[in-house]
Amino acid sequence: MQLHEKIRQYRKSKGISQTFIAKKLKITVSGYNMKESGKRPITIDELEKIAKVLGVSASIFFNNEFHVKCNDSLPKQAI
Repeated sequence: MQLHEKIRQYRKSKGISQTFIAKKLKITVSGYNMKESGKRPITIDELEKIAKVLGVSASIFFNNEFHVKCNDSLPKQAI
């Protein structure tokens, strides 16, 4: 599974919208969608911000044994 696929899967499992993350990255929803679909690269800075919004370390996306726990809510201070 590629980086953008892991990000999408994790974001969906947390119930967070692309719009919410795009606003945090200060980019358009369309621009974020292209990153999450693999059509545009994700910078290290963006990856760190995405991970922060999702409440995880960016390194989780590079783990070979990537597993997502569904319906896991974020602590309010992370949002």
